[in-house]
Amino acid sequence: MTKTASSVWNECLSFIEDNIKQQAYKTWFEPIKPIKLAGEALTIQVPSKFFYEWLEEHYIKLLRVALVKQLGPDAKLIYDVRMENNYSNSNPHTVKFPSSNRNPIHTSQGVNAPLDLNKRELKNPFVIPGIQKVKIESQLNPNYNFESFVEGDSNRLGRSAGLAVANKPGGTSFNPLLIYGGVGLGKTHIAHAIGVEIKDKYPDKTVLYISSEKFTQQYIDSVKGNTRNDFIHFYSMIDVLIIDDVQFLSGKTGTQDVFFHIFNHLHQNGKQVILTSDKAPVDMQDIEQRLLSRFKWGLSAELQAPDYETRVAILKNKLYRDGVEMPDEIVEYIAKHIKSNVRELEGVLISMIAQASFNRKEFTLLLTKQIVDKFVKNTKREVSIDYIQKIVSNYFEIDVNTLQSKTRKRHIVQARQLAMYFAKRMTKASLASIGSQIGKRDHATVLHACKTVDNLTETDKQFKKYVDDITKKLTF
Repeated sequence: MTKTASSVWNECLSFIEDNIKQQAYKTWFEPIKPIKLAGEALTIQVPSKFFYEWLEEHYIKLLRVALVKQLGPDAKLIYDVRMENNYSNSNPHTVKFPSSNRNPIHTSQGVNAPLDLNKRELKNPFVIPGIQKVKIESQLNPNYNFESFVEGDSNRLGRSAGLAVANKPGGTSFNPLLIYGGVGLGKTHIAHAIGVEIKDKYPDKTVLYISSEKFTQQYIDSVKGNTRNDFIHFYSMIDVLIIDDVQFLSGKTGTQDVFFHIFNHLHQNGKQVILTSDKAPVDMQDIEQRLLSRFKWGLSAELQAPDYETRVAILKNKLYRDGVEMPDEIVEYIAKHIKSNVRELEGVLISMIAQASFNRKEFTLLLTKQIVDKFVKNTKREVSIDYIQKIVSNYFEIDVNTLQSKTRKRHIVQARQLAMYFAKRMTKASLASIGSQIGKRDHATVLHACKTVDNLTETDKQFKKYVDDITKKLTF
C-alpha cells in the first residue's frame, strides 16, 4: 500500500496518543494537518509559530520516534506554519520550518534556520497599531515600591517572597508567586514593587504589569481582529509577567485557555510569573483545574488585615512621606478604630488632612472622631455570594440547597433571582461565576434574573419590600 501524508500522520498519531495525556493530545496534536509526503520528509501544518515552538520544545523526541517507526532512520519533519501579517493588507501566509530534532540546523545544508521571534514585527497591544518598533512599557507605578511598603506580621511572608523574586526573577521556587488577600491589603502594591525592583536591578529584562480585565479585553480584541497569534507571541516575549486580580478570569474559558499556554511557555523558559487575587486558589470559582494547578506550583502568600502596631506604622509612614505632623494620640485613635485594610486607613488620613487644611482647623480628637465615625458608616462592606444566599434563604425560610435547586416553584424562583441580583450588585464576581455558585446556572440566567428583579421592583410593591428588607439585612 502506497504511503500518503495522511496515512503516515495517522499512524504517528496512534502512537503519540498512547504516550501522552489526552488533554495534551487534544491541545497540541489534533489541530495538526498533514500536508505533504516527499520521500522521508513529512510536512505538517500547525496553527502558529508559538505552536511550532511548543512542539519542538516539548514533543520533539516523541515526534522523532513516531516518524522513524513510519519512515525509517532518515525521517524528516517540516512544519508549515501559518503566519499573520498585521502590517499590510495581505492575507496570512505560511513559512516552512524544519524540525531541529534537537540538533543545530546549518544553513550550509540549504535550509533556513527558524526565524528569531524577537526580530519579527509583532503587534503590541500596548502601542498604537502601525508603530513598527516593538516597545513594551512596563505599566508599573514607581510610587509602589518596597521602601513605601510597611512590613508587619500580616504581610511579612508576601513581602519577603516578593523581595526574593525581585532579586532572582525566574530563579526561585516562588514561580508563580501568588499574592492573595482581601481588598486594600497591599496586593497590588507588592506586585508593582517587585516589578519596580526588577527593572532597577535588571534593566534589560522585559517586565509587564497588567490587570486580568485588560488582558481579557486584549485577547477579545485579538480574536475579533484575527491577530490571536500575535497576542500569544507578544506575551511570550515577556521576562516578568505580573497579572493583577487573576480571579476575574473566572468563567472566561477562552482567556483562561490562552493564558494557560502563555503561562506554560513562560514557566518552561525560566520566566517569572506574579499573580494577585482576592482569594486563595482553592476558593476560586470557575477557573479550570489545569490552571489552578499551575497557580499552586510556586508560593501562595496571604496578606491579612494589619494588626494595631502595623496600622500605626502605616499611618506614621504615610504622614512622614507627605510631610505632615500629627499628634500620636490622633494616629493611635485612627489605628484603633479603622481595622479592616490599609486603603481605609489612608482614606481617613487624607480626609483628616483635607478637612484641617480647607477649614483651617487643628488636628483634634473631636475632628478625628467625626471623620472616623462618618468613614466607618459610609464604607461599604463587600459580602460573599455564600453570605448573600444565606441571608436570602433565611428571609424566605428555605434552606440554601432548596434555593439552588432546579425547582420552578414561584417563591423559590424569586428567592434565587434575588440572590443573583444582590450578588451582581454587591460583589465583583462575573455573571458566569454568580450563576455557577447559585445552582450551576449560566450567565444568561443571571442576566435575566437581574432584569426580572429590576422590573418587579418597579411594578410590584410586595416584591419591592423584599428588595428593601434584604438590602437592610446585607448592609447593616
